[in-house]
Amino acid sequence: MTFGRKGVVTDELDLSGAAHLLQGSREFLRMWARPGGPATCLVDPAALGADPALLGIALVDCARHGARAWANATGITEAEALARIWFGMDAERQSPTDLGKEVH
Repeated sequence: MTFGRKGVVTDELDLSGAAHLLQGSREFLRMWARPGGPATCLVDPAALGADPALLGIALVDCARHGARAWANATGITEAEALARIWFGMDAERQSPTDLGKEVH
């Protein structure tokens, strides 16, 4: 699979309305999920910096933005959505379903 070209992955997110938010930014993470299967995550550490803690900070930001998105899409509160996100993160930390693979 070739990355970096629009249309390579089905159901690609449309970023056209977010261009003003992305100015001056560097992409560091892409994620996909298969129904009933594992998530695929591609991470570029160079885009964030030398300290892996920066990825942790970004993932917490992602969880909070995700909670808002779930709340807007489903009508549950952000607090309820965030609690479920933390639940899922804690469950995955306790018993990983995917240990990941290196991509070259």
